[in-house]
Amino acid sequence: MSTLLQTKLYIPPTRSTIVPRSRLIEQLTRGLNGKLTLLSAPAGFGKTTLITAWLSQLERPIAWVSLDEDDSDPQQFFSYIAAALHPFIANRQTLANLLQASQPPPAKALATALVNDCTAVSTPCLLVLDDYHVVESSEIDLALAFLLDHMPPHLHLVITSRSDPGFPLSRLRARNQLTEIRADDLRFSTEETAVFLQSVMGITLSPEQISALEARTEGWVAGLQMAALSMQNRDDVDEFVTSFTGSHRFIMDYLVEEVLNQQPIEVQDFLLQTAVLTRLCADLCDAILQTPSTSQQILEQLETHNIFLIPLDDERRWYRYHHLFADLLRQRLAQSAGLPKGDAEKRVTELHHRASIWYENNGLEIDAFHHAAAAHDIERTERLIEGDGIPLHFRGAGVPVLHWLESLPTTLLDARPSLWVTYASVLLFVGQHTAVEQKLQSAEACLASSVAMQSTKPDATTQDLVGRIAALRATLAIIQQDVATIITQSRQALEHLHPDNLLFRSAAAYTLGVAYHLKGDRAAASQSFTEVLSLTESFEGSIYTIAAAINLGQLQEADNKLWLASETYERVLQAAGDPPQLIACEAFLGLARIQYQWNELDTALEYGQQCAQLTQQQESIDTFASYGVFLAHLKLAQGDVSGATAALAEAESFARRHNFLFRLPDVVAAQVLTLLRQGNLTAAAYLAEKHELPVSQARVKLAQGDLRGALALLESSRQQREANGWHDERLKIMILQALVLRAQGEKDEAVQLLGDALALAKPGGFIRIFVDEGLPMAQLLSEAVARGIRPDYCGKLLTVFEAEGQKIEYKPDPSLTQSSIDPLTNRELEILTLIAAGLKSKEIAEQLVVSLNTVLYHTKNIYSKLGVNKRTLAIAKAKEFNLI
Repeated sequence: MSTLLQTKLYIPPTRSTIVPRSRLIEQLTRGLNGKLTLLSAPAGFGKTTLITAWLSQLERPIAWVSLDEDDSDPQQFFSYIAAALHPFIANRQTLANLLQASQPPPAKALATALVNDCTAVSTPCLLVLDDYHVVESSEIDLALAFLLDHMPPHLHLVITSRSDPGFPLSRLRARNQLTEIRADDLRFSTEETAVFLQSVMGITLSPEQISALEARTEGWVAGLQMAALSMQNRDDVDEFVTSFTGSHRFIMDYLVEEVLNQQPIEVQDFLLQTAVLTRLCADLCDAILQTPSTSQQILEQLETHNIFLIPLDDERRWYRYHHLFADLLRQRLAQSAGLPKGDAEKRVTELHHRASIWYENNGLEIDAFHHAAAAHDIERTERLIEGDGIPLHFRGAGVPVLHWLESLPTTLLDARPSLWVTYASVLLFVGQHTAVEQKLQSAEACLASSVAMQSTKPDATTQDLVGRIAALRATLAIIQQDVATIITQSRQALEHLHPDNLLFRSAAAYTLGVAYHLKGDRAAASQSFTEVLSLTESFEGSIYTIAAAINLGQLQEADNKLWLASETYERVLQAAGDPPQLIACEAFLGLARIQYQWNELDTALEYGQQCAQLTQQQESIDTFASYGVFLAHLKLAQGDVSGATAALAEAESFARRHNFLFRLPDVVAAQVLTLLRQGNLTAAAYLAEKHELPVSQARVKLAQGDLRGALALLESSRQQREANGWHDERLKIMILQALVLRAQGEKDEAVQLLGDALALAKPGGFIRIFVDEGLPMAQLLSEAVARGIRPDYCGKLLTVFEAEGQKIEYKPDPSLTQSSIDPLTNRELEILTLIAAGLKSKEIAEQLVVSLNTVLYHTKNIYSKLGVNKRTLAIAKAKEFNLI
């Protein structure tokens, strides 16, 4: 998401002179007992003025959002809500985290996150959505309806709008949860009209004139304001009031003419030319008027004379015109009296062009895009969409870019095939996958026609477009996990893309890596993901950088390189920001698995919970199923078999509900373990057989006493895993093979195979992979120690068994003394002292100003040198040797 406009979060300042509206303010205050306050009336009835006057009297936190057309995008809409509420819910990041998703999440999920965050608010607060009528999104309407149904008790929603919102109000009315202020309530009475004209506008009229003016405007505040402006410095006030009749449209046209004619020529020109802007500052106005250093004075003059100028910040730097006034100024600018129609259009186009240049030069690319589009400058608009390496739709502008593309005639798109490709890319990014292929085919047809007409070899630009099309098709194929198509299209993309097109080249390299990963070719996948990281070095926080790094970490984890994988996941979290993007859930889960293997169960749980918090924010992310598998293993390690069963049942239901069937083998394998722990061999055998899981089948056969059958399955599986280079699966199988051999009475072979497994596992610091096998593994490790096979590593593992209450024959060597312990470094002694003081790893990292991974690394070394596996034992051993 691009940088938010902070001016949209400022509560408009209360006017120094306003008409007191005590009756309405009392009604608003009483309405705080309900859920929703709605001010619904046509433009110019003083909705915002009333609300700001009321808010200035309240002593409670207020979150304000001024809405505009671009906020019809749910992600942008809720981004502003999150920013407005941030001061009051800073300790809750559910909504902020969800908004970092690489794919726009559904509005209901965002509303759910908002509800969860606001439950932490203990002080009553208000959320104000000003000008809600500009939001044209049924998805947002439904999300707000959901919000109102589940509104936390301390939150009250206020909406101002020119029309009723798209969600139903009847249920709120029936439950007395709705306060409504409408046009009839907002109309000025004769008394209020007199106060407004005299105290606010400085016009003195007779009671008869006031009554006539009030009757003709029907208490419409904007009409009264423009009438008062027109009457200033007039001698024929009575005649003006008498002739002041007609519909609102007629009155507005007439009064704007009168107001403009009352202004100096330079002010009139300023008003008309700056009407193309949705917000104004002096520098921007100077740029489009091409009159340096004069705009600030005019802006101050307009504000002083109350000429429909509204400040957007406390510094009085940014302003906007009253919406009605702006509409009429634009209408008059388009007519440009005295100019032929074509010349008037050229004038408006040039003003938009100047505004686009200023916005681009000041780093506001999305605003620059809007004005380039309004200027019908196709080439400039397309260039701005492309951005400096990262397109606008990658930076939160997907909806406005899509709307612009939808507005273009087919003939124009056909003349610029690159726009068809951009169209497809935007559709893919905003989640409209089914519409992508048709746009790609249109692009291909146009390119083929162009090449045929030129009768020449396709130039570099055409080749690059062919490469982009292929890259987009490769990405589409990932959704279907169509490996053959992913590889074909990815290779075609890399063949045709321009060497400088780093974004699409990184996309193609990433999709190729995914395909290799799906095929099981881990070496090729690793090479592709490494290439992505190289290509995206200049793209800070690129989605491809983060995704490739996560995949690389998973491959390192699968190669049993746990320390390297841990460092990779830590780098992902740094790149994912704070709060982290949704994709970071995979890094949290990877760290949770690694900490689990290292028997740091508390730390593993912390990482797992951080993963869960992210995955719960978007229903369609498959990581939740993998989290369920991790949680089940953790529960089993803690002896909570029922908890493991529940976690796996939820994971299976989720995977089936969302058609993530490729996650089921891992879920079922964990279910088999749980059933074996419960002694339910029949159900375990059925699952393992049904899902064709040979290692799980071998576990069942071991439990049934069919040792030959188990060994046959394991030997076949091991050969396959060794041929594929799948080191993690190979290690698991070797450990299970050793247990089967021991059960078969072949102790020598069992111990020898265990020794090979220990050699593979020790560099990664594996613990749980052995301990989770239970007492038979403890006994086999004791036999390995007796034969002098890796006694240090075995002793460390056996200490964990003892700590968990499993009776084994092995005891630590009583001759161990301080002199026999490897000396601790100064940093290790420092961390050991903080551990003894009761600090958690994260707290130690903060105090020493180092990364959590660094603390865990030193802690692991401390445990190894002391021959322990947990904090309490480390503290006891350190005290025994007078280290602390």
